[in-house]
Amino acid sequence: MSVREQNLDTLAPILATFKIEQDGGVDQLKDADIGCPVTLTGNNEVGPIGDNEQLLGKLISLTLSDHDDGERLATVQIGGICRLPISATCPVVGNRVVGGANATVRQAPVLTAYDPAGGNIARGTVLEVNGTTDCVILLN
Repeated sequence: MSVREQNLDTLAPILATFKIEQDGGVDQLKDADIGCPVTLTGNNEVGPIGDNEQLLGKLISLTLSDHDDGERLATVQIGGICRLPISATCPVVGNRVVGGANATVRQAPVLTAYDPAGGNIARGTVLEVNGTTDCVILLN
């Protein structure tokens, strides 16, 4: 008998709804961003994650359509286990992540003096790494 493949991706998700960051009246998250990591950009507002930014969670869905700028809301997985795309420097199992290039996450840097007053911005615990494609992370 072989070991059964584990699928932890949807285990115990915690979801929250947020406003969407805008630039010139245009929503910064679109349908193509579903499944990507996002960051907190303002009061109860999310946007695309950038390099070295703090991970809030995974974009799960958006209300309405891409043509409804200013009226849409974002549902974000902020807890539980999820799969996120990765970029270099690829995360290592057991470590934490920060924002990477092109809507990805990457290995968090070592704690140093440039971290904000609230502490290191790294988040999560990497449970599995799939080559250079994605990782399974516990959003803790």
